[in-house]
Amino acid sequence: QVQLVESGGGLVQPGGSLRLSCAASGRTISTYTMGWFRRAPGKEREFVTAMSGSGANTYYASSMKGRFTISRDNAKNSVYLQMNSLRPEDTAVYYCAAGAPYSTRSLNEYYYWGQGTQVTVSS
Repeated sequence: QVQLVESGGGLVQPGGSLRLSCAASGRTISTYTMGWFRRAPGKEREFVTAMSGSGANTYYASSMKGRFTISRDNAKNSVYLQMNSLRPEDTAVYYCAAGAPYSTRSLNEYYYWGQGTQVTVSS
């Protein structure tokens, strides 16, 4: 059983940056693949990025690669998403999730989800 709480969302101008945090509790996440997903208005939840438990493997959606960076600090039981060069189309609710070691890009591979944090990119 893992509880996840996202924070750090807000309003940012196009081209700006935000850093999202995901704090886990209930169990260490060191053995879980951790992922970030997002859901834009009127759209289904989509994959953003993920990192394996040890940090050895990372995965990015093509549109986010080079702009977004996932990191984790297992000692703090936390995961982060650094978002740079934000665009209006990045506006969405962002969710962190915990999955099995084999989890990669599919949301069906993740067991636990946070409540989400709103990111709005607008001038």
